[in-house]
Amino acid sequence: MECKKGLDWNMRVEIHNDVSELGKALACKIVDQMLAAQSERRRYLLGCPGGRSPKPVYAELATMAINFDLDLSNVTLVMMDDYLEGNAPPFRYVDINAHYSCRRFAIVEIAAVLNRGKPPAKQIQPENIWYPDPENCEFYDERIADAGGIDLFILASGATDGHIAFNPPGSPRCCKSRIVRLAQQTRSDNLKTFPDFTSLSEVPKFGVTIGVGSIAKHSKSAAMVVFGADKKLAFQEISQASVYSPDWPASIITECSDAILYADVVASDRSLK
Repeated sequence: MECKKGLDWNMRVEIHNDVSELGKALACKIVDQMLAAQSERRRYLLGCPGGRSPKPVYAELATMAINFDLDLSNVTLVMMDDYLEGNAPPFRYVDINAHYSCRRFAIVEIAAVLNRGKPPAKQIQPENIWYPDPENCEFYDERIADAGGIDLFILASGATDGHIAFNPPGSPRCCKSRIVRLAQQTRSDNLKTFPDFTSLSEVPKFGVTIGVGSIAKHSKSAAMVVFGADKKLAFQEISQASVYSPDWPASIITECSDAILYADVVASDRSLK
């Protein structure tokens, strides 16, 4: 593992030999924070994206949850976004059983994975899985703030346009949780994220998302996960950024507190000795 400071800002860059090492490193940081929150008898808020990038982290967290017999009842999952049905208001969530539903992902791919083998009293509770609400977007930021902020936000970057959650290129630095029209490139990227889509026409055109400004304002710490050959451009754009650029929304990580960019040698195009 290689770890270094960014050029003149607070973001650190960690480069790992492979995805497994990367997942373990971030999972260890999260577990340490979870245990600290538990000792302080307070809620622990974990910001979570759906899709491919965070899966190695969730898998390592699940292993540690079993190995260390972690009590997850104080954990709240703060999800980033979800697709919406319709092309005009009033919008509504897509069916929760749809293969691309982010609410389904949260329940099946995160909570169920972390809760596996645990008694109900030690599980993440259903009411502790939060989503932005298309009928009251502004409430999401208020809810997070009232809870004391997100302890750690796991972040991911669009491979070709730098979208973060559903915030498209051009998103202003101050934007809050809201409904957005999905960028064409974001919709194309999501054909890989959700391979059961058979064509671009099946990908919804609108989504509800946490805002770029919301991420920076309400995160006590943040971790951007970038790995694989298709994320080389993302690594280059983010690692070289010093401030937020609307052209690459994932660059907001540079303005988050206690920010770390986690990458593997493939995405970073570096070999470790």
